[in-house]
Amino acid sequence: MTTVIDGKVAAASVIEAVKSAAAGLEKETGVKTGLAVVIVGDDPASHTYVGAKGRMAKECGFNSIQHTLPAETTQEALAGLVQSLNEDPSVHGILVQLPLPKHLNSDAIIQSIRPDKDVDGLHVVNAGKLATGDLATGLISCTPAGAMLLVRRIHGEDLSGLNAVVIGRSNLFGKPMAQLLLNANATVTTAHSRTKDLAAVARGADILVAAVGRPEMVKADWIKPGATVIDVGINRIDAPERGEGKSRLVGDVAYAQASEVAAAITPVPGGVGPMTIAMLMANTVIAAHRAAGKKPPKF
Repeated sequence: MTTVIDGKVAAASVIEAVKSAAAGLEKETGVKTGLAVVIVGDDPASHTYVGAKGRMAKECGFNSIQHTLPAETTQEALAGLVQSLNEDPSVHGILVQLPLPKHLNSDAIIQSIRPDKDVDGLHVVNAGKLATGDLATGLISCTPAGAMLLVRRIHGEDLSGLNAVVIGRSNLFGKPMAQLLLNANATVTTAHSRTKDLAAVARGADILVAAVGRPEMVKADWIKPGATVIDVGINRIDAPERGEGKSRLVGDVAYAQASEVAAAITPVPGGVGPMTIAMLMANTVIAAHRAAGKKPPKF
């Protein structure tokens, strides 16, 4: 029987731990964990994400602040807002929702966030700490951190002797995921669009992580029998069977056939997705503990 790795259940347990940590910090020090989210323009998907993050922050007992800026906001105005949040001691986490409107340089904005408040884990200082194995003082990018927590639910903390293959080499996910697996003693291969015989490389994996953004690319014959499959893809495809103009979400893995081969697999939706916001909340409460000079919780 294949184990379906339920990201909603895992995320709920992280959120409970975050609530408890935030309440404990406030009781002990009077510090209320603060998360500031900045959104520029009117992209509907971004507003949906930001709304969900704000609601979750409030549920966790945080001081949740949202700055909604018009699409024509200048680089200087946005940089000025980030600087003021950097200097505000009541704000422990700063998140600038991507993508930004085309005229703005998003990388310059992300790199201007103080690394200790960079709860998205995208600053080069946080990326560098992860790359050098310093998981104790940096902040780890939320989606890989969440995916890694799901891997640990199946395999425990130590992945010694296991082969892991990450398909995808993005700075947002592929590279940090590979670093986390390596840090847990897995033997890690980073595969991508230029990899020769990708299916054969994937078949060598005890832990296969797919993050390429191509619907159902990973087929059953790419998967070693008994492997753990973590599907990070979220792709919307046409679903005429549901009616005209209807669509549905699928991952990068052909779930129905893959689940007949894998020992454990994440569904899409309901797998890695819910973990991202949960780990954002975890990063924020970790940052608040560090700012208050207290030992941060482990997730």
